[in-house]
Amino acid sequence: MNITVHQTITIHQLRVDSVANSSVLQVGTAGSISSLSQLYNSGGFAEAAPQVEENPLNFVPLPNPR
Repeated sequence: MNITVHQTITIHQLRVDSVANSSVLQVGTAGSISSLSQLYNSGGFAEAAPQVEENPLNFVPLPNPR
């Protein structure tokens, strides 16, 4: 049995709050989704970054809610 799917997608606005490692953003259908991981040394660093001091309290400043 053959199935033919015709699909039209119109996106007026797409808001993505964050895309992190192992995230998938898919619009429409796909027969399969395969993972892809790429690492880049865009800064041309030759050695590892220095270790950070362990601090039990880490604060990240957040903007005021609107």
